[in-house]
Amino acid sequence: MEKHYFDWPVRVYYEDTDCARVVYYANYFRFMERARTEWLRALGWSQERLYSELGVVFVVAEAKAKYKKPARLDDELVVRSTVTACGRTSFEFHQEILRGDEVLNVGDVRCGTLDAHTFRPVAMPEPISEQLKKLLTH
Repeated sequence: MEKHYFDWPVRVYYEDTDCARVVYYANYFRFMERARTEWLRALGWSQERLYSELGVVFVVAEAKAKYKKPARLDDELVVRSTVTACGRTSFEFHQEILRGDEVLNVGDVRCGTLDAHTFRPVAMPEPISEQLKKLLTH
């Protein structure tokens, strides 16, 4: 059976933390962004390819996060991403940041598809849409 999630490892560096050596709250969004980007790359869709070959960019339209436990300096984390919705011009991810089996952060992100030159909403290219729909969690 095909895996419907993507795990991306993250190590917490000093630059990710505040003065208490705890991950600064906004950096969880950076970790989630990297995981989504790397998942798309693993599916064959780098940001550069989207822009240069298909003339589209994906942008975050909405993001929310729930902070459950702090991540700390030198922690080894995993960002687990799942696709929860895929429409004509947008798609949604549910993401969890884990330290082992502990859930530290839970986030939901809605991304839109824009024309790379006009920045107006456009339909997602069919090959990407088809791949994302196959990965939907139910």
